[in-house]
Amino acid sequence: MAAEPTRPIKIIAGADDFGTPIKDALVAHLRSVNIEVEDLGTTSYYSAGAEVGRRVSQSLSSSPEVRGLVACGTGAGVSIFANKFPGVYAANCLTPSDAINTRSINNSNVLAVSGKYTSPETAIEILNTWLKTPFKSACPANDGKPWPQEIESFLDNSLVEMPEIGKEGAVDTCAVCCLVKNRELNPIDIIPGGSMKIVRESPTSAFVRFKAGSVEPAHHHTFGHDLVVIEGKKSVWNLTKKERYDLTVGDYLFTPARDVHRVKYYEDTEFFIKWDGHWDMFFDEDLETAKNAIDKELGLTN
Repeated sequence: MAAEPTRPIKIIAGADDFGTPIKDALVAHLRSVNIEVEDLGTTSYYSAGAEVGRRVSQSLSSSPEVRGLVACGTGAGVSIFANKFPGVYAANCLTPSDAINTRSINNSNVLAVSGKYTSPETAIEILNTWLKTPFKSACPANDGKPWPQEIESFLDNSLVEMPEIGKEGAVDTCAVCCLVKNRELNPIDIIPGGSMKIVRESPTSAFVRFKAGSVEPAHHHTFGHDLVVIEGKKSVWNLTKKERYDLTVGDYLFTPARDVHRVKYYEDTEFFIKWDGHWDMFFDEDLETAKNAIDKELGLTN
């Protein structure tokens, strides 16, 4: 029988098709010993792990204590996805000794089990052991002996230090963002507040920045263009199609060749743009006319 946890506990459980039979057996066991369970059922393996991980992460300081139970064919996939969430320490356990070690050393709060390689009887033993083992208890990793004081201090500090790993000096892995950072852009003389760095000619590709409050008067290009917003917020009015597009980080927009459009930048904004041919620009109004039209559109003037 599962030992009484030190404080009330709730288990959130989920599994993929390969892990559902073992998950169902463990859920039934937990309910038989009056431990509260929320069974999320069966989903694809990444969804099962991610949803349980998300729910546990959101409940770290709640009462009762919330832990997770996930299962797939090996237990590895669901544990990987559960561990994507802050404060979640999911561990794949194939033996009761694994369960003792991960509770004692890692303070694991999500148990992952294998539906293919673990029998229901062994899985129940693993679960019971995992539930009753407190953090920093004697474990097989230390030959069943209590941890020395310096190791206990290390384990205590690890709970504070682990969430911080990777935060300092984090590298931006977005390829487009890496390209635009530290790149010198040249002012766009014909539009105040704008700067651009052409990285390929004909078809032209470029990184473009505009300062907050900048306006591009109505204009058109010989060739259509695709753009993706890297940072900031802007609106594009396609006057040819009589449509407005509000764009922010990650948004994409294609403007066909010769479509007349004007633009307003609400924040400092960066975007990547690629024309279908060479870059050119033909104005269809002056800057003052554009500003007045946008202010009227936004309800800033009578």
